[in-house]
Amino acid sequence: MTTLYYISVFLHILSAMTWIGGMIFFATVVVPIIRRPELKSLATKLVDWTGRRFRVVGWISLSTLIITGTFNLIYRFGWHDFIHGSFFHTDFGQTMAYKLIFVVIVLLISAYHDFQIGPKATALREGNLAPQETEKIRRQASMLGRLNLLFSLIILFFAISLIRGLPW
Repeated sequence: MTTLYYISVFLHILSAMTWIGGMIFFATVVVPIIRRPELKSLATKLVDWTGRRFRVVGWISLSTLIITGTFNLIYRFGWHDFIHGSFFHTDFGQTMAYKLIFVVIVLLISAYHDFQIGPKATALREGNLAPQETEKIRRQASMLGRLNLLFSLIILFFAISLIRGLPW
């Protein structure tokens, strides 16, 4: 295997760690901190600042995952089997198809969360308008974040299955 392939695999794994680790950090560190009563006045700002920063890191990670994942597949299997569809008739290909379905779902949820629901929730909280609507949007943003973490862990499961040879 070439050095370029190893670098690509390294970046792929590093990006997955950054993406999933960032979501776990947010859920296990940031959220419990902002729920502390003495930090209530800073909660909106902290979520906004953290969200904006992680949005950049997250989209860099997702972009890197897409680029390196595509490169890794082409390097290992070539284009021919993809174009003719025969790749997806193998156990490896079917498992990869499940993984890719979840990748698309994560990308769609991320885009909706980061560019629609998240900014709307922040704007409503900052404006102190419509508390019921604000809470509804905040809950939607929270649920989308949880779903994204769950689906990202499913992608990780499929990735491990591919490497360890477990067909699904």
